[in-house]
Amino acid sequence: MAPASKADRKAALDVASWMFNVVTSVGIIIVNKALMASYGFSFATTLTGMHFATTTLMTVALRWMGYIQPSHLPLPELLKFIIFANFSIVGMNVSLMWNSVGFYQIAKLTMIPVSCFLEVVLDKIRYSRDTKLSISVVLLGVAVCTVTDVSVNTKGFVAAFIAVWSTSLQQYYVHYLQRKYSLGSFNLLGHTAPVQAVSLLLLGPFLDYWLTNKRIDAYDYSVASVFFITLSCTIAIGTNLSQFICIGRFTAVSFQVLGHMKTILVLVLGFFFFGKEGLNLHVILGMILAVMGMIWYGNASSKPGGKEKRSLSLQSERSQKHDLLSESIENDENV
Repeated sequence: MAPASKADRKAALDVASWMFNVVTSVGIIIVNKALMASYGFSFATTLTGMHFATTTLMTVALRWMGYIQPSHLPLPELLKFIIFANFSIVGMNVSLMWNSVGFYQIAKLTMIPVSCFLEVVLDKIRYSRDTKLSISVVLLGVAVCTVTDVSVNTKGFVAAFIAVWSTSLQQYYVHYLQRKYSLGSFNLLGHTAPVQAVSLLLLGPFLDYWLTNKRIDAYDYSVASVFFITLSCTIAIGTNLSQFICIGRFTAVSFQVLGHMKTILVLVLGFFFFGKEGLNLHVILGMILAVMGMIWYGNASSKPGGKEKRSLSLQSERSQKHDLLSESIENDENV
C-alpha cells in the first residue's frame, strides 16, 4: 500500500510540475510578445536580465527561509552552464523578436532530435528503430512548417538555429549538474541565477542597441509598459523554477517531448492575439505531423529496448547519487 501511495504522490507531483511549467511558459511568451509588439519594448536581453534578477531575489528569500540549503557547484561547471544558458537566452529572445510566434515554436520542436543526439553522444544512449523513425517524422513535420511559413527570414533562421542548439545543451546540462552534484532545482537556480542576472544586465543594453539601434535609457516608459515588464518578471520566476524542476524530475528529452502541449497552446494563442498571418493548411498539417511524431517517440522510447544505455558506468554513478538528490528534491516539493 505504501509503494502505491508513494507512486501516486510522485505522479501527482509530476503532473503539477508539468502544468506549472506549461502555464508559466505560455504566459511569459504571450506577455513578452505583447510587450514587444504593442509597446515597442524590444530590449529582450536586458529584459531577461531583469527576469534573473527577480529570480535571484526569490532564491535569496528561499535561502533565508531555510528552503535552500548550502551546496557546492565548481566554478568551471558554473561558467560552462552560464555560457550555454546565455547563448540560449539571447538566441531565444532574438528568435522571438525576428520570427513569428508560429515559426518560433516550430523551431523549438527541433530540440527533440538535437537533445536525442546529445544523449547518444554524451550518455551513450541507444535508440530502437521505432524511436529513430519517430524522430524522422518530427523532423519531417518541422520541415513542412518551415518551408511553408512565409514569415521565415535568414537572420531569424540563424537566431533560431543558435537558440535550438544552445538551449538543448543548457537543458542537458541542467539534468547533468543536478545528478552529478546532487543539486535540487532551488539549489541549482540559487547558483546560476545571480551570475546570469549580472552578466545579462551588463551585456543586455549593448546587445539590444546593436540588434535594434535603440537605447533602453531612451525608451518612453508608460504605466502599461511598466506593468507588462513587471508581469513578465513575475512570471519568469515560475518559468525558470519550473524548468529546473521538470528537467530534474524527467530528462531534457522528455521535457521537450512533453513540450508539444505548450507548442499547440502558444501557436493557438499566438494566432488568436497576433493575427492569422502565416497560418495555412501546410502549417497546420506540419504541426499535426510533428506532434504525431513526438507522441510516437514517447511511446517508442518507453518500450523495452526503445531507449537504453550502452554503458552502465554513468548509470551506476548516477544511481549512487540518487539518494542524495532525492533529499534535495524533497525541498523542491515542500516549497
